[in-house]
Amino acid sequence: MLVVCRCMSDGKFQQAVGIALECRRLDKLEQAISKSENVSAMLSYCLRLSQTHVDKREFRHEVLRLIVNLYQGLPSPDYLSVCQCLMFLDDPGNVANILDELIKGDKVDTLLAYQVAFDLFENEYQPFLLNVRDSLPDPQTTSSSKMVVEGTVTSSIENDSSVGNVETSAANSPLTGAGVLLDGTAGRQAAEDTTSTTEHGSSSSQELSVYADRMVKLKGILSGETPIHLALQFLYGRNRSDLLTLKTIKQSVEMRNSVCHSATIYANALMHAGTTVDTFLRENLDWLSRATNWAKFSATAGLGVIHRGHLQQGRSLMAPYLPQNGGSGGGSPYSEGGALYALGLIHANHGEGIKQFLLESLRNTNNEVIQHGACLGLGLAALGTADEEVYEDIKSVLYTDSAVAGEAAGIAMGLLMVGTASEKAGEMLAYAHDTQHEKIIRGLAIGIALVVYGREEEADTLIEQMTRDQDPILRYGGMYALALAYRGTANNSAIRRLLHFAVSDVSDDVRRAAVLALGFVLCSEPEQTPRIVSLLSESYNAHVRYGAALAVGISCAGSGSSEAVSLLEPLTSDAVDFVRQGALMSMAMVLMQTTEARDPHVGTFRRQLEKIVLDKHEDTMSKMGAILAYGILDAGGRNVSIMLQSRTGHDRAMAVVGMAIFTQFWYCSTFNFFKYKATDGCAVNFSTC
Repeated sequence: MLVVCRCMSDGKFQQAVGIALECRRLDKLEQAISKSENVSAMLSYCLRLSQTHVDKREFRHEVLRLIVNLYQGLPSPDYLSVCQCLMFLDDPGNVANILDELIKGDKVDTLLAYQVAFDLFENEYQPFLLNVRDSLPDPQTTSSSKMVVEGTVTSSIENDSSVGNVETSAANSPLTGAGVLLDGTAGRQAAEDTTSTTEHGSSSSQELSVYADRMVKLKGILSGETPIHLALQFLYGRNRSDLLTLKTIKQSVEMRNSVCHSATIYANALMHAGTTVDTFLRENLDWLSRATNWAKFSATAGLGVIHRGHLQQGRSLMAPYLPQNGGSGGGSPYSEGGALYALGLIHANHGEGIKQFLLESLRNTNNEVIQHGACLGLGLAALGTADEEVYEDIKSVLYTDSAVAGEAAGIAMGLLMVGTASEKAGEMLAYAHDTQHEKIIRGLAIGIALVVYGREEEADTLIEQMTRDQDPILRYGGMYALALAYRGTANNSAIRRLLHFAVSDVSDDVRRAAVLALGFVLCSEPEQTPRIVSLLSESYNAHVRYGAALAVGISCAGSGSSEAVSLLEPLTSDAVDFVRQGALMSMAMVLMQTTEARDPHVGTFRRQLEKIVLDKHEDTMSKMGAILAYGILDAGGRNVSIMLQSRTGHDRAMAVVGMAIFTQFWYCSTFNFFKYKATDGCAVNFSTC
């Protein structure tokens, strides 16, 4: 390691850090950081490198542990970075200890604790946040115990004979000549002690009250109540969606065309996601009432997207459509199943309050449509919690071997176990080999991909097993397993494997999924995606071209990238209808939150969408893509954008998972609603918390 020593002697500590990481020498890495002139800046640099250039997950965790130790040795640690590292290491206990110490400090420390909590919440890692919250002390218990101690001390002082009966003590004392002096001095001293104790008790009680108030606010942030409430206020107050656009779409869509009718419902839900504005639905009840079967399911579920985050009133909002007494209420099973799905969408990633109701609804029905909605709702509400009770109930639905309910059950099992790398993935794979239903196999394949989310090389054995399977549906799931296991890592090995399947597999579905999966792997380096898929976008195979379009849309979402726009423009006028559909949606993703003043392509693209929607001779697939593109462009009242990574560089689990399941709309339109979980962008001032 002479090169590292030479770099340090020349004062080139960044090069020394880079070489130490490449050689995996933690001792030299620690030495290079400690000897640098600005240790804090060098730690930040090392943290950034560990996320972007260290391929092996296990070694990355060792580097993060070293960074945490070095940060904690500084006089003024960067608690934001420390807590981010601890989250990567899945160490909620130490995060809770840091937050507890900060809120015991002054106002600045308390505000820092709140900021750390908001940053952790932004990463959408529900199990970790709940563990941090539960590891924090209960302020009421703490206050009560301290009050009991203070009460005991005060009581003992009041009952102390040397204070309460000073005259008696003096009279009976052998030093009777000093009785008056003793009486006066002891009395004054006792009075001063009592006053001091009272003042101390009052001060201590006030401190406890402040601490308890801070702890309640901190737990409110970690549980999501505070940020969700602020986001709801922002989205409602800043809603800028254009109802005239929806009216134009509705008038141009033929009622006989159920695909475009449903697409309009999806577009409305996306446009008003989180705004609680359901004006369009209320003004067009007669038009909505014509929806039947799965269109009715989607119309009801769309309310969940519009009212997302209404954790307190969610159930009352959906009450008219929900099954009564937990079972079927005699209404349409499609509206009841849609209502249960809507509850999951409202409480997605924050389902503590609704999980039990959804579980009872699932247990009390045998209707496959209601089971479909209940399974998806449960998966969303209990995302990543690995709840055994919920898992067993969903598994019992899977074992009924119903195609409709089984597909949702497979995905729900994946949502429940997301990122756990649980052994249950093997159980799911075994059942996928046993069943004859393609829908169930596909649901389980995607579910298995969710289970290995973020596990990188740890998932390679299972990925290899799936990608070598004879069943093309399981190979299709293997592509998603690669995408989610290596999301945002830009891992060369993963990219190489995906490109291999994109040009060699015999199944069009697998090839399409392989190209699309590149968007997830490269979401941390969006500028690379157009270059990597440029040749694939010119493939003779329409499925590969479609995958290339969506890969660019997923990776470059909200960036307004000129390279992405240039690649997608030719595809929006492709000869194949579904390629045009994918290109239109992807273009909308790229141009989210981009104004016409900043990029003239926005105005041109909106006029292109209008032309497609109004053209009566346009293919249904293209028209559906244009309608959905409208919803994506104006998502959340034109206030949100798709963000697969947080500002700190951590992947937003719910966003990545939501986008992955959204891409399954190719087979089942009800998965369109998962797209709204990939959105973010509310600029809220949190200083009032």
